[in-house]
Formats: sequence, C-alpha cells, structure tokens
Amino acid sequence: MSVIPRLSRALRGAAVLAFFAPGLLAPPARAQSAPKPAAPVEGAKGMVVSASAIASQVGREVLANGGNAVDAAIATGFALAVTYPTAGNIGGGGFMVIRFPDGRATTIDFRERAPAAATPTMFTDSTGAYSARIHHGSHKAVGVPGTVAGFDLAHQKYGKVSWAKLVEPAARMADTGFIVPTGLAASLGNPRLQDRLAAYPATIAAYYRDGKPYAAGDRMRLSDLGNTLGRIRDLRRDGFYKGTTAHLIVAEMKKYGGLISAQDLAAYEARERAPVRGTFMGYDIITMPPPSSGGVAMVEMLNILEGFDLKAAGHNSPQYVHLLAESMRRAYRDRAVHLGDPDFTKPPVDRLTSKAYANTLRAGIDLSKASPSSPADVSQGYESDETTHYSVVDKDGVAVSVTYTLEAGYGLGAVVEGAGFLLNNEMGDFNGKPGLTDSTGLIGTAPNVAQPGKRMLSSMTPTIVAKNGKLVAVVGSPGGRTIINTVMQVVLNVVAFDMPIQQAVNAPRLHHQWLPNAITVERDGFPASTLDALRAKGHTVRIGGQQGTAHSIAIDPKTGARLGAPDPRDRDAGAAGHH
Repeated sequence: MSVIPRLSRALRGAAVLAFFAPGLLAPPARAQSAPKPAAPVEGAKGMVVSASAIASQVGREVLANGGNAVDAAIATGFALAVTYPTAGNIGGGGFMVIRFPDGRATTIDFRERAPAAATPTMFTDSTGAYSARIHHGSHKAVGVPGTVAGFDLAHQKYGKVSWAKLVEPAARMADTGFIVPTGLAASLGNPRLQDRLAAYPATIAAYYRDGKPYAAGDRMRLSDLGNTLGRIRDLRRDGFYKGTTAHLIVAEMKKYGGLISAQDLAAYEARERAPVRGTFMGYDIITMPPPSSGGVAMVEMLNILEGFDLKAAGHNSPQYVHLLAESMRRAYRDRAVHLGDPDFTKPPVDRLTSKAYANTLRAGIDLSKASPSSPADVSQGYESDETTHYSVVDKDGVAVSVTYTLEAGYGLGAVVEGAGFLLNNEMGDFNGKPGLTDSTGLIGTAPNVAQPGKRMLSSMTPTIVAKNGKLVAVVGSPGGRTIINTVMQVVLNVVAFDMPIQQAVNAPRLHHQWLPNAITVERDGFPASTLDALRAKGHTVRIGGQQGTAHSIAIDPKTGARLGAPDPRDRDAGAAGHH
C-alpha cells in the first residue's frame, strides 16, 4: 500500500476519516516488495514510461509510426483509461508539460472545473455543517471532466498524426478486450473496493464478471467504454462534451443528484498556460503553474535548498532529511495560503519562486532543530494519491510530462451508465467550507473555495529538466500531497547526486507537508540511526508505506539514448522504447 492511505489518517479531519474508513480509497495496484530494476529500458529514438506496460506500448507504436511525443502522450493517455482504471481516465483531468528541442515550453491545463451550480458552501448538509460524504463521496463531488478537451487542444496545436489514429488503439482494446495484468486483478479483487463499488451497478457490470473479480490473465472487455472512445475518435471533443456521451453524463447526474449540466459540458475549455520556470545548480526546471501548486512549491523548495551543500550532507542522511523537511514545511504553508485557480485568484507566483524570497526562508532554518508548525497558520486538507503519471520523449527530443487523475482510486467509483467510464470526485480538492480550518486537516482559506467554473487546486507536478539547452529528464508522480516532494527528490537525485535515472527513481523517499508536523519516511528506506537523529532534532518521524510512482525518462548525455525508468512501486508499470 502506498504512503498516502497511511498519511491520510492523520491528514483528513475526523469527519473525513470516518467517511473514508470503510474503504473509499482502494489499495493501488502497486508492488509491496518487487525487485528494483538496476537499469532503465533504452530506446534510441523514443521512450514511453507509464503505470501500464500495455499503455506504454500503445504510445511506443505511435512513435514508431511517425507520431511525435504529443501524439504518443495522447494515445497513451487514452489507453490508460482502458487498462489503468484506478487513475487513467476520460472522466477526470490533469496537466501536460511540453518542451520542444529549441527550448520553448508550454503547458496544457485540463483540470476539471466546478459546474455552474457550484457554491462555496455546497459541501455542507441541511444544518450547515461540513459533510465529508457530500465533499468526497456524492455526485456533487464530480467536476466537469477535462481530459478529452485537454488532449484535443494539445493535438490541435502540437500533434502530427491524425486524431483517429491516436484514439483507435484504446477504443479497439476496450471493445475487443485486453489481458488483465496482476496489479489490476489484485486491485479489483480487494473486498473493500468491491464493497465500495457495489453502490453503482454500472461499475460492477463493467469491471466484474458475473459479480466476480477478474483474475490475472483473463480478458476484460469494456464495450460501453469502447463505444464512448469510438465517438471521441470520430467526433473529437464533441464526441464527449456533446451528443450521446453528454446526454448519458447528464442523465447520470440527474439520477444521483449531481450538478453537471449539458451547458457545463459544452462550455468546458482546456487552457494553454506558460510554465513555471526555475533553476537549480545550473539546471532549468520547467513545470506546471497554478491551478497546480506543484511547480510553484517545488521551485520554492529547490531555491531554498540551493543555498546548502546537499552532496556534502550526504544523500538521505539525517542532515539532508532535516533540510528537505524544513524546505517542505515552508513551501507547503505558502501553498495553502496563496495558491488557487489563477482565473479566479492572483497567486504571487513570481514572489514565491524568486531566489530573494528563498533567501529569507532559508535564513529561518535552524540546522540543529526542527521548526514549529502551528495550526493557527494553516492546515492541509485531504487529497488522494490515486493519480498517475507518464513520460514521453520522441526522436527529435520533444518531451512530454503528463499527470492526470480521477482523485480517489477509481474516482467516485461510479461508471456512467451506458458510457462505460468512471467519474472523478475532484470537487473534493476544493476546500470543504469557507473559514473552516482546523488542526484535524480541514482547510478553508479563500483561494480554493468552490465557485462556478473554477478549477480546484492540485499537487500534480509534471516536470521537465534541461541544461544548457539540452533535455536532461522528464519526471512526475502520483501521490496526492506527496507528489511535489516525490518529484523534487527524483530531480535532486539526478541533479545534486548524479544518480542514474533508475537509481534516482528507486531511492527511498520522505514527505513533510507543514501540518501534520511530521516527517513520513518509506518503510525500510531509512536506518533507525537516521530516524533517531531526526527525533533528536525535534522532528516527529512516522513510518509509511510506499510514496509515489515516478515513471521517468533521462537522456544519456553521451549517446543521446532515451532511458526509461518505470517505478518498481507500481506493479503493472512498463517502459517501451523505440529503437
């Protein structure tokens, strides 16, 4: 099990814990103790790395048949909607970062939006009290999906091959079936997940056979999903946001009390935004701007850490962990106070990512003891870890980093009847109630309250690293609030410690997020002496499970080969190289 389900027991408030305890979050399809690969997969002309080896191969075939990295990313994303239902999606949303060989970069924001009927107090019950069930487990938790529109925008602006060729492999695979891999079989076979999904007959009909879980090696067919993908293939975004699919979504909303209307679907637009850029030790960091908080927070942390000799401190030594935790503490506080949808708020991105601001934060770090974290400052709310990330590089050096999600594992758990895809519960990433901030994990600061058309704050951090105009690495991860710290540690492993990409991905990870005031480390990743030394500095240390799945790509500086590093924490992951 990943670190987040354990973390979340301390993060959520009591009401959120009570709601999720019956098993809303299904254990992810991740290995408990899989052998860690010593070397990455090599591809001379291109590479795709994702949570599903099947989907990676779909993307690889696009590269081999003349598509560019954007094309391959789109095809991989649609394939993940078939083979990785815990987070791969057309019913959710996310972010894409693109870097071109000449150093230009852009991003596509296809985060879900609140429907027009949304209000800041929509997650309260009839008495006005905050309701975790409404916030995370009702159809009111469904945001207007963005994935199809985001892929459509990316293809229109930067794609090379025909749209139909990118969607057809996923549509065909859903219709004719695919062989269920071990991780997916284990996930769907979890009794807690089955109990949760049983509330939605269309979900059981789609993902179980006669009510029984599929075994690894069985063939799973998703004919309704295949039909929906076929409409998307033939009609592009209109195959989802209008016509038959839109009608089915609206019918689902009416049946279960959701808020999304036909007008909400037709009005959805993905946005192209300028990336957040930073530097660290001469490397260029290209990452996602708000409404993702990840890029801003990571650049802020890297700026703080740039003032320390990390290599001298030693990788994952007590002093190194202390420095990471102190930088994380400060960035996560700023995240909660300042960041939200830039179309509705004015997040001070330039100030938060400036070297001068980092200097002031660094000056407040005591090298010998932990800083306090006061609930009076701000508290962090719940954010699921059931996201997925994938990385793509083509023969010309175009790089694409994509992180997208349904929010919780399998999203709301509801398959749209007749359409075959899972709905997100992303509205749960909005603050629960204006002004409701407490030490249990609820947050009510103004930048991230629900409003019509607003995009909810995210931690997703798709990132690309370059140096002297040349591509170095493509990185990202799922993991809820841990995403930012996971991605930063992989970047630090490559940049500050010169680790080969597979070693950088395999290395043990840690997390601190201001509140709760604790460092959580991966189980068996840190010696007891390190943990004791951290406690001696005043840190609370917790042992978690696995943190993130950072499917990454690096470029061999000597040969130019693309080196794909699937994260061994994800059981069904795979890298597919184009030679």
